[in-house]
Amino acid sequence: MTNEQARSDLHTVMDGVQEQLRTIARIQQERAQIIGTATVRKRVTVTVNADNRVIETKFAADIDDLDYAEIAKAVTEAAQQAAAEVARKTAELTAPFHEQRARMPKLSDLVDGMPQLRIPEPVEASLDPPKARDRLAGNDDQGNRGGSSAATDSSW
Repeated sequence: MTNEQARSDLHTVMDGVQEQLRTIARIQQERAQIIGTATVRKRVTVTVNADNRVIETKFAADIDDLDYAEIAKAVTEAAQQAAAEVARKTAELTAPFHEQRARMPKLSDLVDGMPQLRIPEPVEASLDPPKARDRLAGNDDQGNRGGSSAATDSSW
C-alpha cells in the first residue's frame, strides 16, 4: 500500500469518525427527551425519563380500592413497563447509528495483524424483588457474561 493510499484511507476513516461523533451528539440530545409512561390496573400511572428515573406517579381517584400490597405491585409493574417503553424508543432512535457503525471498517481491517476484538454483551439486570428466590439463585452466575471475554472495536 502506498503512502498516498494509506493517507486516503485514513482520511476516509477520520471523516467517518467525525460523522459518527455528530450523529452521537444528535442522538444524545434526542434521547434526553424520551419518556415512557405506563398505566396498570387503570389506577396507577408511572412516567420515567430516558435514564429510567421516575418523574411522575399518579393514582386514580379509586386507588383506595386496592390494598397496600396491590398498590406497591402496580407501581412496580408500571415503572417496569414505562422503562421498557423507554428502552424500545431508545433502540428505535439508535438503530440507524448502529447500522452506520456496522458499515465502518474494523480496526483489524485497517491494521495488519490486529486481532478481531469484541465487547461482551451486557448482562440484563433481574426484575425480581431483592429477596426473590430467582434473584438469590442467580448470584452464582454473576460475572459470567457468556461468550468470549474479548473486547471489540465496534465503536468505529
